[in-house]
Amino acid sequence: MNLASRTVNSKLQDIRVLVLDVDGVLTDGRIHYGGAGEMIKSFNAKDGLGIKMLQFVGIGVAVITARKSDALARRMYDLGIEHFFPGRPDKTAAVDELTQQLGVTLNALAYVGDDVLDLPVLRRVGLSIAVADAHAVVRDAVSWVTQAKGGDGAVREVSDLLLGRERPLVQVYDEYLQSLEAGSAGE
Repeated sequence: MNLASRTVNSKLQDIRVLVLDVDGVLTDGRIHYGGAGEMIKSFNAKDGLGIKMLQFVGIGVAVITARKSDALARRMYDLGIEHFFPGRPDKTAAVDELTQQLGVTLNALAYVGDDVLDLPVLRRVGLSIAVADAHAVVRDAVSWVTQAKGGDGAVREVSDLLLGRERPLVQVYDEYLQSLEAGSAGE
């Protein structure tokens, strides 16, 4: 994993919620339509496990997306995402709602984006992150760029960065695995 800069590491300590875009971050950005016109999306299981581990340690996860789809709603349900904002092209308003709901400041949010619709939020949050294949303007505007592309483990990379901020990552993994054995967590 790409080691984050000293500036990013100092901002990590304030992060309480990871906010994610969908197309181009949780997915590779491709949109497929089935024969009946339904939208089909592909999600990376490693990203999902990273999200579950964040939830396990008490870091909130929210998803804001301009699109709505049954596939996306199903994935959010499967992951236990409580703060889901579909059909929200004005992501700034959604982030403001989220901070009010959770009683946190913008500095407590890390946001992962990939395109120009994400720029207004990226400019406001405590830690701004872009996936490796984000638009160049977005990569230039953020505090950190992942090594992985959207839909290809970028969210897991960010999750690992957040999970490892206070103790060794392997220790967090072991605690999560022990909780699975005890039947209190899962993906």
